[in-house]
Amino acid sequence: MPKIETTSRLFFSLLGKTLSDSELEAQFPVAKAELDGHEEDVLKIELNDTNRPDLWSAAGIARLLKSYEKEEVMLYDFFSTADETFDSEGRSLVVDASVKEVRPFSIGFAARGHKVSEDDLEALIQSQEKLCSNFGRKRKTIAMGIYRSDLIKYPVHYRGADPDATSFIPLGMDKELTLRQICSEHPKGKEYGHIVSDHALFPFLHDDNNDVLSFPPVINSDRIGAVEVGDENLFLELSGMDLKDLLLAASIMACDMSDMGFEILPVKVILGEETEFGSEITVPYYFQEPVSCTMAQIHKTLGVKLGSDEVIASLKRMGMHAICDSDVVYATVAEYRNDFLHPADLIEDVMIGYGLNNFAPEMPQDFTVGRLSPAEEMGRKVKDLMVGLGFQEMMYNYLGSKREYVDNMSYPQEKCIFISNPMSENYEVVRPSIIPSLLESESVSAHAPFPHKIFEVGKVAFRDEHDNSGTTTRNTLGFLASDSVMGYNDVSSLVNTLLYFLGKEFSLASLEGDGRFIDGRCARIMVGQIEVGVFGEIHPQVLENWGSTMPTIACEIDLDLVMAN
Repeated sequence: MPKIETTSRLFFSLLGKTLSDSELEAQFPVAKAELDGHEEDVLKIELNDTNRPDLWSAAGIARLLKSYEKEEVMLYDFFSTADETFDSEGRSLVVDASVKEVRPFSIGFAARGHKVSEDDLEALIQSQEKLCSNFGRKRKTIAMGIYRSDLIKYPVHYRGADPDATSFIPLGMDKELTLRQICSEHPKGKEYGHIVSDHALFPFLHDDNNDVLSFPPVINSDRIGAVEVGDENLFLELSGMDLKDLLLAASIMACDMSDMGFEILPVKVILGEETEFGSEITVPYYFQEPVSCTMAQIHKTLGVKLGSDEVIASLKRMGMHAICDSDVVYATVAEYRNDFLHPADLIEDVMIGYGLNNFAPEMPQDFTVGRLSPAEEMGRKVKDLMVGLGFQEMMYNYLGSKREYVDNMSYPQEKCIFISNPMSENYEVVRPSIIPSLLESESVSAHAPFPHKIFEVGKVAFRDEHDNSGTTTRNTLGFLASDSVMGYNDVSSLVNTLLYFLGKEFSLASLEGDGRFIDGRCARIMVGQIEVGVFGEIHPQVLENWGSTMPTIACEIDLDLVMAN
């Protein structure tokens, strides 16, 4: 969950009063937050909701606490709409078509009238990092830069640039680097350069004098992009892949900065292409749609009959104007929110605004009996049988590497489910079989006395074109035994014993072309006409891939199919 730190000095100035730690702990649940610590002048706050990025700042939490206490909706008069556009006084940002393939959108707004203090600067940087890292997926979808507006000549230009022919001095350095050199030599380039480095052109932001603002989403320039304590005029720019997400992030920052004392100045953004909001937008821009629910839905969900006045007052405490017309509640969504997907989201705000302590606790009226699912009962029975056969139970991760599940096992890659954006190659594939996990344990157990006999009852997943999701997840038994005399007859005997005690009649069928096993020394397990598993002697090449030298047998049985047939 997101965590933020702020000086109590800044937070209480935004809140308009000073609270004790116990008072903060009592009020923070309104913002789905809790006090994580208060050391000297630093408040540590943990947020328990990831769909409210507007609360990931001291200004956002203070805004909600104030509206909750005073039943007043904060008003911001600097938002344009599709029907109303404010005069940008010549401030504009032009998006060139050359950047479309790499990072298509850039928007911005300006601010003035408040000298940046050290607390302000830390708060702005933290908001920037939280929005770009959490909401913006580590700058992949949202990156933000804050600049010294006094040094900018409008219009600002956002375009695609040749990474080898375009250079500037990046923030934190004293020498000029090309965009490509920044990706390999600057710390931020090493961290974020991969987002754009595969493209022919890199995003580039400069003003009308060709003075550089930044190389989004990597690093600001050392001059215009180096905001300092005492600066009074700022320009904030956001680039990314989704225009609506960028507009929301801009709205959050604009409201936060307004609460901190800045005057927010609109910027005309010329997108160069038609979007759902048009080809030109004046930012900050209000795009949220009204939301609604019926009084009957509120009563049913909350279990309390609230009057329409109570519902409207509850939503006002949460920062939203609302009306009730013919038993339907209509609410105007605050500029900094975009988290209403269902009437239940609006009802949740009614509940919080009404006050969680105002709901009397009740004992459940329905009598239910907890019991194990059939799959769990089968799994426990199989575990007892395997332990009785002398096997030791193991537990493994469900994610692994291509090397483990595909390369080492001679297993077809097209059957595997790959993670599209893995954090590490060690967790890039959902395991299609338990046998690789067992072999990994065996590969590091040569020092242990033989025989080795291990098993796991767990889940596997693989591609399945017959399923709506394209994948199938199954409950599976996998077991492995290793010793100098282990062979086909041993594993066949174990399968026969296991299925006998499970009360299943079965037959064997030939298994060909499975690279995990030795041809002619493996088989398919059939219950009726359905294949429920495979077993056999592990192929020497597979053992060599894992670094094992002892003869090994293995079996894998689909317990879901065994139960169903």
